[in-house]
Amino acid sequence: MRWAVLLAGLSGACAVAMGAGAAHGLSGRLGPEALGWVRTGAEYQLWHSVLLAAIGLFGTRGNGFTISAVLLAVGILVFCGSLYVMAFTGLRWLGAVTPIGGTAMIAGWLVLAWAGWRHTGPR
Repeated sequence: MRWAVLLAGLSGACAVAMGAGAAHGLSGRLGPEALGWVRTGAEYQLWHSVLLAAIGLFGTRGNGFTISAVLLAVGILVFCGSLYVMAFTGLRWLGAVTPIGGTAMIAGWLVLAWAGWRHTGPR
């Protein structure tokens, strides 16, 4: 699951950069609503990057851990990505895509719960 750790590191770095940009450099360029989208995207991206790293480091192949990692990666890309693109381009129709990413994140957490239950239960 090296790919999950690599992706988590890159995603975490991006989340910090976006959050810092929203707090400092972008405040004069983006309106309050767009800044909120960037902040929300950065916060969700950072938390899910940490989870993705944990799965990559401690999860095993199979038992649903890989599926959970893929769902989280897709969720980060679609949810956070759509918020960032909306903030920087004003393409508000992407708001219709954002819930798909959120659903992938929720599914990733649920699959992780299932995988953890199966993996740590009696054999």
